[in-house]
Amino acid sequence: MTMKSDESPGVRHLREQRRAAADLGAAPVIIDTDIGGDPDDALAVAAAARTLPRLALVITSDETGSSFGPGQRARFARVLLDALQRAEVSVVEGCSVGDTRYYCVDGLVPDGVGRQPTGVVDAVRAVCERASGPVCWVGMGPLSNLAHIVEHAPDLLPRLSVTQMGGALAYRHPDRAEHNIRLDMPAARTVLDAVADRRLAVPEFVISDVTWNQQIAVDSQSRIYRALTASGAPSWATLVARHLDRWFERFHPESLQHDALTLSVALDLPYVTSGPVRVVMDEIGRMRRGREQEGVLLRLSVSARYRPFMRWLTRTLDPATQLDATPKAG
Repeated sequence: MTMKSDESPGVRHLREQRRAAADLGAAPVIIDTDIGGDPDDALAVAAAARTLPRLALVITSDETGSSFGPGQRARFARVLLDALQRAEVSVVEGCSVGDTRYYCVDGLVPDGVGRQPTGVVDAVRAVCERASGPVCWVGMGPLSNLAHIVEHAPDLLPRLSVTQMGGALAYRHPDRAEHNIRLDMPAARTVLDAVADRRLAVPEFVISDVTWNQQIAVDSQSRIYRALTASGAPSWATLVARHLDRWFERFHPESLQHDALTLSVALDLPYVTSGPVRVVMDEIGRMRRGREQEGVLLRLSVSARYRPFMRWLTRTLDPATQLDATPKAG
C-alpha cells in the first residue's frame, strides 16, 4: 500500500524504480539475517522456506566471534533449511560485526554440521546471473553484508530491490540508534550514501516505530507456539520451538515479529503502508525526518495491519497447513 504524495523529482525517481521492479513476484529472494538471536529471524526464514520456491540464498551477519566460535549463525540456518526440506537454498557465512550476547541456539546444531561457505559477493553474483530481472534482498539484521556489496561489487547494485528491517524516526531509546543500525552504523551510512548517489534503488525500511507492537508478539501462549509444539510436529517446528524456549528463558518472555513483517513487505503482501520520506542520519546512527531536499529519500513504513498479518504468519508457520515451496522446473 502506498501513500499519495507530491511529484517532486525525488519521488518521481522512486516511483520509476518501483515500476522497473514490477516483476518482483518472480524475483529470486536473498535473505540477510542475524538468525540465532531473537527468534523472529528463524520464524521469518521458516515462513519464507515454506512459501517461496524462489528463495535462493540465506546470508548471515553479526556472527558470534570468540563468544561461541565463528560461523554459528550460518550453521543454524543450514540445519533449519535442511529440516524444512530446502537443501537447495544456499547458506553463506557473511560479515561479522563482533561478539554479541544475543545468541541462543548453542547446542541446537549437530556437531557434524560444519561451517558454511564464505564469499558473499560470489554468492550474490551467482543468484543475479541466474535471474533475468531484479533480485529481492530482504535485510533482517545489520546492513553489513549489503554495504559489502556496495563496496566490493557495485555492478550488482542495479539488480537489487532492497527491503530492510531497521531504523526509526522515534526510537524508544532516544539516546541511541535502532538496534540493526547501531550494530554496524558505518555500514548503514555506506548504504544510504549509495542510495543518495543513485547507485542503489531506493530501499524500503520497515522501521521500529511500526514493528515494535505487542500485537505481533509471540510467547508461550501464542497460537504459533502451540502449533510448533503440537504432538507430531515435524523436526523443523521442534527446532524453532526450542529456539523460542531458549529466548524466553535467557532474554525476553516474547519475540516481536519484526522480520516476518519485513518479509511480508518484500513479498508485497497488504499488511504495511509505506511512503517516501527524506531521512537524515546523525553521527551515532539516529534518524530524523529531513526538511525539503535535506537527507536521503527512502521509503519508510508508517502503519501496519497487525491482526491480518498475524493470521497470515500463523497459518504459514502451522505445520498442519500444507504448503508447497518446491522449486518448479524451468
